[in-house]
Amino acid sequence: MAGPTTAERDARPGSASGHPDEEPQERRFRLVRSRPLLLLAGAVLLAAGVVWVLYGSSWLRAGKVTVRGTEVLTRAEVERAAAVPLGSPLISVDTDAIGARLRRELPRIDAVVVERSWPNGIGLKVTERKPTLLVEEGGKFIEMDAKGVRFATVDQAPKGVPLLALTVGQQAGSGRFPAKRLILEAVRVRAELPPEVAADARVVRVRSYDSISLELTGRRTVMWGSGEDGAAKARALTALMKAVPKAGHFDVSAPTAPAASGS
Repeated sequence: MAGPTTAERDARPGSASGHPDEEPQERRFRLVRSRPLLLLAGAVLLAAGVVWVLYGSSWLRAGKVTVRGTEVLTRAEVERAAAVPLGSPLISVDTDAIGARLRRELPRIDAVVVERSWPNGIGLKVTERKPTLLVEEGGKFIEMDAKGVRFATVDQAPKGVPLLALTVGQQAGSGRFPAKRLILEAVRVRAELPPEVAADARVVRVRSYDSISLELTGRRTVMWGSGEDGAAKARALTALMKAVPKAGHFDVSAPTAPAASGS
C-alpha cells in the first residue's frame, strides 16, 4: 500500500509547515504589547484621583488656624494679619505669602514658621522681637530689639528695659559716626552687660562712639567707653562691683585698669 504523499505529510498536525503554535504566540505578543498601555492608563487614573482629592474634594481644605509662640501679640491679631484663605484646598495655600504678610503687618514678629497641618489645618509658630532699649518720644516709648530695629510703640515702658539717651555733642571724632551706628553700639553694649548689671540698668547714654555710659539703680554710674572689648569689660565690672560694692561710679573703659570711686 502506497504511503502518504508529500502534501498529505505536510498537512498533518505537528508538521513543520502547519505551525500549530502560531496563534498562541501572537496572543502572547499582543498581551505583552498592551501591558505598558494598561500601566499608563492606570497611572493616569491614579494621578487624576490624587489631583481630585487634593484640589476638588472637601476633605483636604483649610479649615482651622493654630497659633503658637505669642507673648505680647494676641492670637486674634496674628490670625487677622495672616488672612489664611479658609475653605481653599490646603495644598494651594501659599505659606510663604502668609509669612511675609505677618512680618509686614506685625513688625513685632521677628520670625514665623507657617506649616500645613493635614488634613485641614494651618499652623503659625511665631517668634516675637524682644525689646533691648527704649526711645522715649512724646510720652510714649519706642521698643528697639537687639538688631537695632524699632518695632513697636507702647504707652508704658516694659520693666527691665533701659532708655537710650543719645546726647551726641561735638567731641573729637563724634562726627565720623552717624546716629544709626551709635545706636547699634548702644545695643551692643546692652547685650554685653552682666545679667545683674543689666537688671539694674535704667539708661544707656551715648555721647560719642567711645563715650558710652550707664545709669543704674541707686544713683550708680558706669563708664563703659566704646562697644569694643565688651566681654572683658563685663568681667572687669563684675569683679569691681564685688571688690567695691558701695562705690557709686565704676570705670571699665580700659578693662585692664578698671577703677571705682564715690560711695
